[in-house]
Amino acid sequence: MNTDPPRRDTDKDTLSSFHGSTHGDRRGGGLSRAPKDGGQRRYKTYILSAADMGKTGFDRCPAIAWRSSSMPSASIVDDHEIRELAIPPLGGDRQRSGPVVAIVIVVTGVATGVSGMLLGLLLHFVQHVAYGYSLDVVVSPESFLQGVTGAPPIRRVTALTICGAVAGIGWWALYRFGQPLVSVKAAVGKDAPGPRMPFLATIAHALLQIVTVALGSPLGRESAPRELGAMLATWFSSRAGLTAEERRILIACGAGAGLAAIYNVPLGGAVFTLEVLLGTFAPRALVPAVITSFVATMVAWIGLGDAPQFTTHDLELSPSLIAWSIVAGPVFGLAAYGFRTLTRAATAHTPRGWHRVSWCLAAFFGIGLLATLFPQLPGNGKGPSQLGFDGDLGLTLAIGLLALKVLAVMASLRAGAAGGLLTPSLTLGALLATVLGYLWNLVSPSVPIGAFAIVGAAAFLASSMNMPLTASLLIIEFTRIGYGFSVPVFLAVATSVASLHACGRRGAQRSARIAGSAAAR
Repeated sequence: MNTDPPRRDTDKDTLSSFHGSTHGDRRGGGLSRAPKDGGQRRYKTYILSAADMGKTGFDRCPAIAWRSSSMPSASIVDDHEIRELAIPPLGGDRQRSGPVVAIVIVVTGVATGVSGMLLGLLLHFVQHVAYGYSLDVVVSPESFLQGVTGAPPIRRVTALTICGAVAGIGWWALYRFGQPLVSVKAAVGKDAPGPRMPFLATIAHALLQIVTVALGSPLGRESAPRELGAMLATWFSSRAGLTAEERRILIACGAGAGLAAIYNVPLGGAVFTLEVLLGTFAPRALVPAVITSFVATMVAWIGLGDAPQFTTHDLELSPSLIAWSIVAGPVFGLAAYGFRTLTRAATAHTPRGWHRVSWCLAAFFGIGLLATLFPQLPGNGKGPSQLGFDGDLGLTLAIGLLALKVLAVMASLRAGAAGGLLTPSLTLGALLATVLGYLWNLVSPSVPIGAFAIVGAAAFLASSMNMPLTASLLIIEFTRIGYGFSVPVFLAVATSVASLHACGRRGAQRSARIAGSAAAR
């Protein structure tokens, strides 16, 4: 009997077949049975693979018939009769009832909200202890920028040096002794869930991010709750026996809910899930994304409150601001393209082994020295962003902070520290917009500097993280600006993203020409 595996006919969208004698069993991947007369009979047999079961080619192949959605059956066709073989569904993909899925969605939102709240409280606690302010409360009206500014210069250097030691030793130990980390995007996967996120290693990774950001790391805090939310969603959905597609959606929803909980942005968290992680706004993804994000946000209110991330003055929409949004948008796209290039280069050359410790100590000690002159520099950038939104940044200070913030972020990534880039990107956009706004006001009717900063923050964030819808909603929820003010935001975001894509195409063409020249040699 020929046991060679069947080959798919590349010219036709059907399953290829083969002939062979049979002995009442399944051999070589084929399906067969013994003839009634005891003689040798040749049958045409079709092969089913896991990859083929979900393809529409079965609908056009006369050899295959589906009996039901829960228990498919393959019709085996020969010249004499038709018989069917029931194929059991793949393990772990059992169809669950609607109430079970709904319960898992709500539980994921609650658990992610609790984890986001606890991470936020830990962040505030470490900040207060490290810089010696508001020690009697965890959530204080005194901002981190005020606390750092009030701390003596030597305390700033000490806190950031400790940050370097925690980052270097912590991540060295995690990568040396822990299980390999799995990113949120890898866990979500493309067509099916990816590898599971390791429980203890993911928790350690999240805690290291929160503690180092609290001590003054210039990276963002949002990655930690996203990772914990995705990990919890993986566990709940797997225990409930949801299908692969349902698990994939729930993992993404857990990550978006973590973002929503830590920043009090339920709409932004839901759209982040749909736009960035899943790439679809279909109802099957939209409903759980909205529910988990809103539930997680409301749970986090218990410990973190319902205050917006930034306070803003009443801003008026003006033709001058709209014109600036259109003109300046491409500048933000170009700057974001450069920022993305720098971050990729920095993360591609992180040190290995014990070298990570020395790099982190050196990088954060240097940031501490700069913080003695610029107390706005430590932290994820919320302080400088608030100054920009208030219009309290001068042109010279904005230029200086813009350069130093880029330097601090790149040094941290190059040294091997981990964290988000959402709030750093927001800050860089606000600082760049402040500079461009001052220049615009020299030749055009005066516009409040804070209005430039808000619009520019959204435009840079949209391009640097390639999420235009999420960035637009985040800036609205961060600042609670009126929806009428969203017109310049959308215009700047649109032109910024268009500029980013144009830069990307030019870069790809240049790389292709360089590769072609190298091959010709």
